[in-house]
Amino acid sequence: MNKRNLSRQLCLVLCLVVFLLAFTGCMPAEINAMVWVDAETHEILDVAADAVQTEKDEAGKDKMDARTGEKLYYVENEDGFHRSVFQIIDTSDASKYPDEVKLGLLDYIKLPFSYLLSFLYSMTGSYGLALILFAIIVKIILFPTSAKSKKSMMKMSRLTPKQKALEEKYGDDRQAYQAALQQLYREEGAGGCGGCLWSILPMLLLIPLFYIIREPITWLMFHGDVSPKAVAEIQNIFIIAKHDAANGLAIGKLNTAGFYWQVEALPYISQLKGELAAISTSIETMNTRFLGVELAAIPHLAFWKYFEVNGVWNSIGQFLLPVLSGGVSMLTMWIGQKMNSTVIVDEKGEQDAEMAKKSQQNNMTMMLMMPLFSVYIGFVAPAGLSLYWFLQGLLGMIQDVFLTKRYKKIYDAEDAVKQAKAAEQAAIEAERERIRALRRAENPDGMVGSASKKKLQQREKNEQAAKEAAYLAQQNAQNGAEGEQGARSVRPGDDRPFRRGRNFDPNRYKNNKE
Repeated sequence: MNKRNLSRQLCLVLCLVVFLLAFTGCMPAEINAMVWVDAETHEILDVAADAVQTEKDEAGKDKMDARTGEKLYYVENEDGFHRSVFQIIDTSDASKYPDEVKLGLLDYIKLPFSYLLSFLYSMTGSYGLALILFAIIVKIILFPTSAKSKKSMMKMSRLTPKQKALEEKYGDDRQAYQAALQQLYREEGAGGCGGCLWSILPMLLLIPLFYIIREPITWLMFHGDVSPKAVAEIQNIFIIAKHDAANGLAIGKLNTAGFYWQVEALPYISQLKGELAAISTSIETMNTRFLGVELAAIPHLAFWKYFEVNGVWNSIGQFLLPVLSGGVSMLTMWIGQKMNSTVIVDEKGEQDAEMAKKSQQNNMTMMLMMPLFSVYIGFVAPAGLSLYWFLQGLLGMIQDVFLTKRYKKIYDAEDAVKQAKAAEQAAIEAERERIRALRRAENPDGMVGSASKKKLQQREKNEQAAKEAAYLAQQNAQNGAEGEQGARSVRPGDDRPFRRGRNFDPNRYKNNKE
């Protein structure tokens, strides 16, 4: 694998790591300080950590709460009575949960998108439709960077044959190869990362977008104008309602300590509207169902086990969203690689099928990693994120086809010019070869008018030798061996008329012998 492909894959792996940290709960925990409260009175208890114990069953194992699926804890009073307890957030710690709003740079980036998604929900009344429109608008906003990324990647693909030629030319001389490669990039106006920079920029922008989707209470209802203490108090209301078996609320399985607790809590806002109104009237009920699928719940791999609890279609739909997201991701990358391969051409502008095949093999790793990453995210985050990811992939595939066709027309025009120049050069070379062949036939010795004196003397010598050989052959044919002897006595050139004289008789001595 060459360094260019390695750099591109490292950039994409970096993006995957960023997303993994941002959306799978690998970031610092949301809850920093907890206190124990009485399960019945919700009174905060001042007890030491070692005083809290877990309830055991007859086998000595920890008992689990049937409603919440969590361990049951208790503290023992002085009279030996077991007092059930659970934990809530300690909002009295002002250092961790200040009662003031402080917005950072990332928060200001979130604000316009939070207003946009909130507006879309108010217009449609559906969280699913709002996400669909939100995904379309975000794709349009990021279109310029996506176009630059696509153009840069296609240009790098076109340089693959030239880069391979440089590798073969310089061999093990890596320093000379890198210098020549950088010179090639400068001449062609390409970058070493092959569009990776333009790919990272929209991904970095998507991080605040996912925070908006992940924290709908903070950003869709308050638009960031809520203190950490108020958010923690809202979270405590859901924690208490979850552990309170007396109120009959069906939120026992709500993961109130999870990374996506705000999304998962949306369906239960209507049941706790009175308690939440004591904190703020901005907290409103949201319709998080879309086509019968609850977008605020986390999908399950074993979806068939939740048919009775969540409903058949709801469970199947939640399972399908991550799968479709991964499928669209793989299809998008496959189509992108196929279409990028069509622009890989040689110096004559002809498509280089062998080099295109090697390029696809180099990108096979990312083609497998991205879909698997999409599926993984889908099963650890609420279904709404899978819907958004699916829409981004689908829109990205359409966008990729459009941009490839657009830039391919430009590159096809460049290839046509290259092919015309190559054909013209081939015709010129063929004509030159024809003229050279004609000249060789007319002048096999290769002599020209400007030949040197030495070459001319050599030519005359060769001609005289050829004439002498022809004369001797003629005499041998006429006179046999005797003629051959006489012929040898004749000096070359004596057959010339001006050398014979007026009384020359070629049979003079022959007649005397007779």
